Amino acid sequence: MINLSSLRENPELITQNILKKDPTFPVAELIKLDENLRLKLIEVEDLRFKRNEKAKSIKGPISAEERAEAGKITEALKEKEEVLDKLKIEFNNLYLTCPNLLEDDVPKGNKEANLVVKTVGQKPEFNFQLKNHLELNKLNNWFDLEAAAQMTGSQFVFYKSAAVNVIYALTRMMLKNNKNFGFEPVLPPYLVNEKSLENASNFPKFKDQVYKIQEEDLYLTPTAEVNLTNFYRNHLFAAQDLPIKMTAWTSCFRREAGAYGAQERGLIRIHQFEKVELYAICKPEDAKIEQERMLAAAENILQKLGLHYRISLLAAQDCSFASAKTFDIEVWMPGQNAYYEVSSCSNCTDFQARRTGLRFKDDKKNSLVYTLNCSALAIPRLMVALMETYQQADGSINLPSALLEEALW
Repeated sequence: MINLSSLRENPELITQNILKKDPTFPVAELIKLDENLRLKLIEVEDLRFKRNEKAKSIKGPISAEERAEAGKITEALKEKEEVLDKLKIEFNNLYLTCPNLLEDDVPKGNKEANLVVKTVGQKPEFNFQLKNHLELNKLNNWFDLEAAAQMTGSQFVFYKSAAVNVIYALTRMMLKNNKNFGFEPVLPPYLVNEKSLENASNFPKFKDQVYKIQEEDLYLTPTAEVNLTNFYRNHLFAAQDLPIKMTAWTSCFRREAGAYGAQERGLIRIHQFEKVELYAICKPEDAKIEQERMLAAAENILQKLGLHYRISLLAAQDCSFASAKTFDIEVWMPGQNAYYEVSSCSNCTDFQARRTGLRFKDDKKNSLVYTLNCSALAIPRLMVALMETYQQADGSINLPSALLEEALW
């Protein structure tokens, strides 16, 4: 959540920032609801004070006149408390859908305004007819989409022998790499409750994207970011204990509601996918260096794999809801003739911390921490890049030695 004090003190400036990210968000309505809520709270507190003072002033048996007057105060208080409760719900519903404020250097606009800030390697060249990962799969038998569709539904995948080996090899490589960059491995539950999703800023904004376990009132995690955000819920850190750096490997589950074109077929966009996540909790002044550390960790994996990629600073409207500044790492997929995101590295400032109650104590003052997250990396899309980059003329796939060193068989 954004800082309401900032909105109250600088409504024009904060409004501009919010609308830069989400031009449709009703900031004026949020400001008005906040004002009405505070006024109504004053009225309620005033009546509670009058009721208490009235009760103190009565000595001995209560007269009919005093009883009537007390009854009027009680009835008025009840009516205003009902209005206050409704206002709180209305305000919170809107407040929780207000996006995080952007850092000043985030470009205006949408995807078309994303700024490429770094390119590593060259697009591979081939002297034979390229195949995409679906065509390569027919020759190499890495995965089965039809079997998964029969067993579960569309946009799920059944991985087979060689692909399973690649998945575990990639995971081992990533976790070891992330550990070398100072991120401690954790293995969280895959099920999370509604409060956890709200704390991580997925709810209520993206409720339609998450799978729910109806009988348990639990949800399949859409990303380990949710789990790691809630690991230290309502915690007060000592300043010297920061930063906290964690990495986690989980399957992620997303409904991916909406229509997608043929360019996102196969492993490009699926409902269940494996991903290794980086997460940092730090003091505000350390956020920039922690974001750079995360990017370096994710890049190091791609460099070991010899893949061509670029890093883009996302424009305002392409930044995620909770992010103040995001860099995407996009890997080149020759068979798709396009770059695809395999990592999104975001500084969420104190947006999640305010929801989650994450603070640190420094100089006898409690302040909100900053949280950051980064994929390192999303595995199915990385597999597509590996298949298409390292394909041979006969359709076989000659994987890089750094990955083969991590293979289980």
